[in-house]
Amino acid sequence: MDRKKLGHILAGSLIEGLAMRLDTGATLEEIKTGKFVCIEGTSYKFFSLITDLELQVSNPDILLFPPSESEVLLTNMVRKRDMYAKVMLRPMLMIDQKHRNKMPVKTIPSHFASVFEATAHDVSEIFGDEQDDKKYFNIGMPLDMTVPVCIDLDRLVERSSGIFGKTGTGKTFITRLILAGLIKNERAVNLIFDMHSEYGFQARKEGGGYAFVKGLKTLFPSKVAIFSLDPDSTRRRGGSPDVEVVLSLQDIRVEDVMPLQDELNLHPTALEAAYLIASKYKNDWLRVLLEQETTLKEFAAEIGAHAESVGALYRKLKRLEKFPFITRSVGGSSIIDRMIEYLDKGIHVVLEFGNQTSMLCYLLVANIISRRIHEAYVAKTEAFLASQNTSDQPRQLIITIEEAHKFLNPTAARQTIFGIIAREMRKYYVALLVVDQRPSGIDPEILSQIGTKIIAQLNDEKDIQAALTGVSNAGGLRSILATLDSKKQALVMGHAMPMPVVIKTREYDETFYQAMTSGKSAKQLIDEIF
Repeated sequence: MDRKKLGHILAGSLIEGLAMRLDTGATLEEIKTGKFVCIEGTSYKFFSLITDLELQVSNPDILLFPPSESEVLLTNMVRKRDMYAKVMLRPMLMIDQKHRNKMPVKTIPSHFASVFEATAHDVSEIFGDEQDDKKYFNIGMPLDMTVPVCIDLDRLVERSSGIFGKTGTGKTFITRLILAGLIKNERAVNLIFDMHSEYGFQARKEGGGYAFVKGLKTLFPSKVAIFSLDPDSTRRRGGSPDVEVVLSLQDIRVEDVMPLQDELNLHPTALEAAYLIASKYKNDWLRVLLEQETTLKEFAAEIGAHAESVGALYRKLKRLEKFPFITRSVGGSSIIDRMIEYLDKGIHVVLEFGNQTSMLCYLLVANIISRRIHEAYVAKTEAFLASQNTSDQPRQLIITIEEAHKFLNPTAARQTIFGIIAREMRKYYVALLVVDQRPSGIDPEILSQIGTKIIAQLNDEKDIQAALTGVSNAGGLRSILATLDSKKQALVMGHAMPMPVVIKTREYDETFYQAMTSGKSAKQLIDEIF
């Protein structure tokens, strides 16, 4: 197999990384940070990422007295012998040359070990091939290569995952890509809180003017159900909801209101009053409170709370009745129970918010539904553990939330159901897919437990540091993140990846649609075309 040699190892260490001297035959400007390379050792192959580039000279006097433009011969001699490029490498994975076992890097190659560009065979050997196993799913290609990098979907769903990047970097498209893979390969059932109506039906293409892309319901009509809080908005966009969502005041618990303290400007004493009401009236606490418009003082005395606290609680929570999908009456079966029935059958649920895009609405609804679903999954898991019957085993559920820092900031993470889910990992068959542009706003403890991270461009140093929380030897990866393009590039690493790798993300286009609906991989489709 022909392999393009890039250089040889000069020095380095296991902790700091390795230094490679670039061969004179290699073009420096073709070598980019994040590029995927292979070091050929005696017993092992070391797969590495380029983390930095330096210009070096053998004698510093050359820089003091550089040859002039007319001294062509001298210039060529100096460039050949005394000037060179040093490339910093970070070994991420090594493979035993004899047994082909993959393992973490625990040693380093010797001096002058040859460094080559990685080949298509190297990539498939490390990241798997979606044609061989349905657990692998193509998410993009390494820099300067045309071979797919696959993510291990089985490992992805074992723990919570995160997709991070500043606004406009294509987080939504990456998220839709991952969700489509989970749906097609049937690795988990998904509940997606679609705040901006971008996942169900068609959505505007990023930077595409009037171009549109297909949503998950369009790609998988029999596998995806649309639950809509704003059915009129769904219809105006050319779709039809499977279920129109109506929630009652009895669906709202005090635990659902606690994360709304900032949005409602609620004082802690008002929440204490809410607990006093709930201790007496149980699930009817909010309905009873909102019926006390003229008797708040008497009501406060009845429950043993301060009248001003009850009055403030009443005024703040009165806003919730303005949402058209919230009703005081309880009629028919619960929408949440119906949602759970869909998930139990393996039907993926996209909850569209339509024009109800306020953060107050998003936080409230996501908390109410996720808390109830988590309670149901705890009960299902306990039943499965008791019976040990595989037919009772719950389906793995992935809950996708955007604006994750609102649910998982250091204060909310200790109070919301999302903090509980993130800490429990796969204990109750529920995990999170968090999508956020401000990872620095998420509790560091939660970030450290996120298994797989897909990180697009981040400019803020705090966000970069937060995104790399829990990653060992993160220095080289930090420099890679700083050089990502603003679109269609991401650093993928963690539980579902054998090693970190920078990818150009897979196109979400007609070829992708055909791969999702025909059962064939993108490579097979392209091979058929050409």
